[in-house]
Amino acid sequence: MFGRKKNETDSPVTPEPVVTQRDAQAGKGAPTPKRSVQQAQNKRPLVPSDRKLSKEQRLKEREERQRQFRLANETADERYLLPKDRGEQRRFARAFVDARYMISEYLMFVLLAFIIVALVIQDINVQAYITLAMWGVLLITVVDTYIMTRKLKKRLIEKFGQVERGVLWYAATRGMQFRKLRLPKPQVARGEYPQ
Repeated sequence: MFGRKKNETDSPVTPEPVVTQRDAQAGKGAPTPKRSVQQAQNKRPLVPSDRKLSKEQRLKEREERQRQFRLANETADERYLLPKDRGEQRRFARAFVDARYMISEYLMFVLLAFIIVALVIQDINVQAYITLAMWGVLLITVVDTYIMTRKLKKRLIEKFGQVERGVLWYAATRGMQFRKLRLPKPQVARGEYPQ
């Protein structure tokens, strides 16, 4: 009624047969495998048959990873370093920070001493001076870190042309760690600035 009239020249469109994975493997005319056969092919043991061997293998792998981690932190070998420590600019930043004397690396010791003194001495006036001294040390640390990051940024731009994202923060946090506790271990002596 509302549709179009069919012409004799129009031929019905036949869809192409869809070939499934099973048809491609077994070919047409092959019987469908039973469910139990398909499930048996997919079965894998949840627990290895030789659990003792598996445990020993895991322990060996863990020891190897720990050995590589120690080696990377002692020698700063790029292959085994954590992703946050890899890269030319981060290596340069580590060397730059390790060559400097930083006030911020002693910050925790100074703050701990202030807190102990404040707990021992109960005089309000002395505690007020201690609080002011603590804020003074924090301010000096922030200024020292700011100066270090500006100098580092200048050197990075001179050497690499740009500063990668996060390198300055990486250098600032490394500068706040006590030198002997830094990982990877410092590879330069004090005063040996990188070129």
